[in-house]
Amino acid sequence: MSKRLVDIDDEVLESARQVLGTATIKDTVNTALREAVHSAARREVVDRAALKRFAQATSDLLDDDVMAAAWR
Repeated sequence: MSKRLVDIDDEVLESARQVLGTATIKDTVNTALREAVHSAARREVVDRAALKRFAQATSDLLDDDVMAAAWR
């Protein structure tokens, strides 16, 4: 682990501490960073699942017979 010198908005830090239930600046920052990484991973899984559902729901669009019937 390395030390970093950063400027942090005190109001945002306090809000994050309350939301995350952390007591120290170090815990708040580390928890917030972990949450950001986990959130991105969850979005990727959800996006992949949504894309798969969309592909399944629209598979009829590739069927010439279905599309021909839709235009009748």
